[in-house]
Amino acid sequence: MAASDTHITDVRAILTAPAGIRLVVVRVDTNQPGLYGLGCATFTQRARVVVTAIDEYLKPFLVGKNPFEIEDIWQASFVSSYWRNGPVLNNAISGVDMALWDILGKHAGLPVYRLLGGKCRDAVDTYRHATGETFEEVEESVRGYLEQGYRHVRIQVAVPGASTYGSPTSGGDQSVPPNRRTETWPHGPYARLVPRLFAHVRDSLGDEVELLHDIHERIPPVLATRLCRDLEQFRPFFVEDPLAPEDVGHFDNLRRQTTVPIAMGELFNNPNEWTRLVSERLIDFIRVHLSQVGGLSPARKMAAMCEFFGVRTAWHGPGDVSPVGHAANVHLDLAVPNFGIQEAHGFCQAELDCFPGCPELRDGYFHANDSPGLGIDIDEELAAKFPVTDDPPFDLFWGNIRNPDGTIQKP
Repeated sequence: MAASDTHITDVRAILTAPAGIRLVVVRVDTNQPGLYGLGCATFTQRARVVVTAIDEYLKPFLVGKNPFEIEDIWQASFVSSYWRNGPVLNNAISGVDMALWDILGKHAGLPVYRLLGGKCRDAVDTYRHATGETFEEVEESVRGYLEQGYRHVRIQVAVPGASTYGSPTSGGDQSVPPNRRTETWPHGPYARLVPRLFAHVRDSLGDEVELLHDIHERIPPVLATRLCRDLEQFRPFFVEDPLAPEDVGHFDNLRRQTTVPIAMGELFNNPNEWTRLVSERLIDFIRVHLSQVGGLSPARKMAAMCEFFGVRTAWHGPGDVSPVGHAANVHLDLAVPNFGIQEAHGFCQAELDCFPGCPELRDGYFHANDSPGLGIDIDEELAAKFPVTDDPPFDLFWGNIRNPDGTIQKP
């Protein structure tokens, strides 16, 4: 069938949680027999809102359109709601956008990285997360990753009386309803503890391992600047999200006061949030969540802009990116000349079974397969055996982190 005769026949969201994390995958079908594409639209804390945007709004808007007109479909979808640049609608658009690139690759018989210009590297260098309650536990975790061949490791440690990065240390008081549980996050003890963690790991493991750290926007700008300065002596590969998106005006001062490489962007929605940071060389790595910004189409443009200003890519890649989203990350990583590093997630067996064709982690590198499109599929019958739940405590946790005085804390 000619490309001009091809049209979209269905768009639908698929919810699944093979690793216990709610994932949203988009499937776009066409009138060509067997030709369909997959994309990632995962916004795990608001998954069902994204599903509604896909099934109730994008589907009727897109059915009948030519799936190969990717840029036109993106632009039309972006303005179709009038209000735009929000994470829910961006994720919905992103799932469709990735699926259309997947369709184009399958139709052409080429992997997506070839459609993006071909490989600039053979594999994608990655980093993993080492966490622990003590410095010694973090050190042991780093050693484990080094033994597996990784060269880059992010280190985080529990702050006494506070939260371990990403989840409560104790799970909270189970007698209290999840929406009322709180965790405290004291700024000063955290900022004093992290340099000591770096000193311990450097003294134990030397200079060869590249160490990273995520501040996660949790402390005031002046304290974040001081922490970055304190970490300079330990030569971190980068420090992630030292400031909140609402505080981007402070990057000018941060840049003047420290030489620590800065990675920023996983919470960005709007291009205006990152263009000045890139054009004025105020950050070193752009770290957006591909489905948060609208998919492969805007991300490849962002990477091209960053190339001219010496900013490298480090796409967001935690467990709440679906394996389809990780595949999209890897294809873009392979094709952009200014690739920096890729956050990696180790897939559990259920994820590997539900998503045949997952990128392979080997010796610290992600390897894409050479199948047409994104090279990944979904076993919907198996995925349905891992239904999502509507009340995971993790969703409620982010809105219940407070400073010791009770003030709400950015997550």
